[in-house]
Amino acid sequence: MVGGCAAALLAIASGIAYAAGNLPPKQPLVQDLQSQSKACATGDATPYVSAPPRLSALLYDPEEDNQPSESSPVQGEFEAWWTDPAGAEQRRTYTTSTLVSGTRFYWTMPDDTPANTVVSWHVRANDGQAKSAWSDEGDGSVCSFVYDDANPEKAVISSPEYPQPEDVFWVDGVGVYGHFTMDSPSDDVVSYRYDFLGGPYGTVSPERPGAAVTIPYLPLTSGPKDVTVHAIDRSGRSSAESRYNFNVKSGRPPVARWKLDDPAGSRTASAETGAPARAGTGVTFGGPAPSGTGTTATVRLDGTGHGFLTPDAAVADTGKSFAVSAWARPAATSRTMTVASQDADVRPGFTLGLRTPDSGPVWSFTIGGATVSGGAPETGEWAHLVGLYDAETGRAHLYVNGHEVGSPAEATPAGAPGAFQIGRAQGATGYRDRWQGDIGDVQVHDRVVVPGEAAGLARRKPESRGHWSLETEADGASPEQSGGAPLRLGGGASIYRDSGNGCLPEMDPDCTYGPPALIGEGHLHLDGASGHATADGPVVDTGDSFTLGVVVRLADSEPAHPMTVLSQAGEHTDAFKVRYEPSTHTWQLVMPEKDEAGAHEAVVSQIEGADGGEGPGHRLAVTYDDGTDTIRLYLDGQTNAEATASLPDGWHSTGALQIGRGQVGDGWGEYLHGDVDEVQAFSGALRDTDVPGLGWETDPCLC
Repeated sequence: MVGGCAAALLAIASGIAYAAGNLPPKQPLVQDLQSQSKACATGDATPYVSAPPRLSALLYDPEEDNQPSESSPVQGEFEAWWTDPAGAEQRRTYTTSTLVSGTRFYWTMPDDTPANTVVSWHVRANDGQAKSAWSDEGDGSVCSFVYDDANPEKAVISSPEYPQPEDVFWVDGVGVYGHFTMDSPSDDVVSYRYDFLGGPYGTVSPERPGAAVTIPYLPLTSGPKDVTVHAIDRSGRSSAESRYNFNVKSGRPPVARWKLDDPAGSRTASAETGAPARAGTGVTFGGPAPSGTGTTATVRLDGTGHGFLTPDAAVADTGKSFAVSAWARPAATSRTMTVASQDADVRPGFTLGLRTPDSGPVWSFTIGGATVSGGAPETGEWAHLVGLYDAETGRAHLYVNGHEVGSPAEATPAGAPGAFQIGRAQGATGYRDRWQGDIGDVQVHDRVVVPGEAAGLARRKPESRGHWSLETEADGASPEQSGGAPLRLGGGASIYRDSGNGCLPEMDPDCTYGPPALIGEGHLHLDGASGHATADGPVVDTGDSFTLGVVVRLADSEPAHPMTVLSQAGEHTDAFKVRYEPSTHTWQLVMPEKDEAGAHEAVVSQIEGADGGEGPGHRLAVTYDDGTDTIRLYLDGQTNAEATASLPDGWHSTGALQIGRGQVGDGWGEYLHGDVDEVQAFSGALRDTDVPGLGWETDPCLC
């Protein structure tokens, strides 16, 4: 009785009526309240909404009622109010249906909710016997919202670097930043959503509502471009679309370029652009050039104090965006060496070259105290380097063989620009880190060299090393298309010729029917016991970039053992094998760890693809890119992550290319039972877009 009277007195004192033995529902917490999914707030933080909102609250009945929560039903009582234009207060109320304690309760505001007016609201819970305190009582807070019924006005777009075609039709250009300003007349715009043709796209916010905002844009390709913009206001409403068209020219040519293809005996390197570069006595002109490039000759530097070239003047403005690029082939990788640099005050303004940390030699680009490193220099191997400083982002980048390596580094260039150097770098007491090896085609751009351009500068066009269509045979050999060495046919191998008569035996008893050739008028048939064909030597250099393609059709739908389509031998084992593994229904690229007898072989790439004797066969290809140390297997022009592997230590095989067999133990095995056609070999790695052109009667166009 005493406890009951005390509870009753407490209820009277607090102004809340409830039955003895029943505790009132809990006061709703501000953090559990929302206006159209936006957190409860008021004052300057009042949320704006684009329609009469749905208000919501989590409501609870206390567990002290000695009953499970599912037996604790409650209702929500919402109340909203505002002042109308005449100064009178307007109120709306809503009581929800009864739901279980702990549920979120909702009220969608009525259609007469006024626009552009601060509407306040609160909520309480009712369990049928007692009511909670209002959510804004005590330590609580009122919630507010403003219903915005008007979309913001369209943004006006402008760019000083890239005016619209009616002002200037073509504008310079790829690799040169533009700055695009977006400004809506509406003073409640809090963000702009933009989308450039081909990317990038995103959302950007001004410093304050209604202010303009400017974003940078770097054209990656030339041609007609556009950007579309939507202004977004505080309520989330979007303006109509604004579109801005502009035309981008190709990137500016380099401000300096030394092809370094001057005649042997020259003492000066002529400049295609910029000033000629005088050469020290340790420079020898007329050196070999990287194959598959437009470079025809290079210079060799002897690594001494006389091995350098310089125009005796600055070329790059290191305070602005610039890029320096070159072909480089080190004669050694045991010490730090410089391909190109530019003098500054006491140390170089930048250096591009090779350095030797404890982890091993790497290519590097250093500017303003920041260094980007990556790639793996190899003695006697060509690499194309691009060092880039992007002044817009303040970051340094490094490209090796057309691919960005390392992580971009924040850089702060310093020092007045001095003379540009090829083959050496400025030190405190003189020049140091002198290059020993070959250098070709040094270029300096006064803009960003974009990724596509970096790949183009490093492009080494693959060159055919053989194409065997396998349509004819003479003296046990099938000729190469261009008059090169033929493929010699071993026992169990024969050239099948398509009769081409198209008759059917069941219709014509005199018909001699044969299936169509894989490609063209004939193909190589292998009996699976001893049949094979072989080239006179190692058609591709497996230590350098290469591509091999072949068309194959198995004679058996379920072969009893793995069957090798292509292989090329080293001294003790195969450098690689391309084979079909029937147990897993996969085409595999198999390679040993090293050229030693009994060396472990590993499946480095594979593609699943059930096979059989019917159908037009499959087009298989293997590409190895020595520049990125990546090897890929393709099936019918397609590849995937499982068919791609890293191969940092390719070795030069010396054995002949084999068709239809591979080395097994101390002899040959894994003989192929089936048909083979259109064997193609290239030095250099074909691009993904070129690989589907393999397996036809002509080579793909390698533009």
